[in-house]
Amino acid sequence: MKTSEQRINNIIGQLEGIKKMLIESPDDCFALLTQMKAVKSAVSSLTEKILSAEFDRCLGGRLSPEKRLKMEGLFKEIIKK
Repeated sequence: MKTSEQRINNIIGQLEGIKKMLIESPDDCFALLTQMKAVKSAVSSLTEKILSAEFDRCLGGRLSPEKRLKMEGLFKEIIKK
């Protein structure tokens, strides 16, 4: 399983690839959109991974179990948008 640092490095590489595509082949819209969608997906996945790993540390211990479930649901809903 990839670490958060590895995921971030992959995203950086994808963004560098998009930058290069814009310079070298700006007319290849399909490839550009494909890469942009991949970046969006990777960032979403990273956000979800970090949220699930850090949620308890950041908020979980301060909330009642009911409020914790509600807050976790809200965070997941925000991430999906």
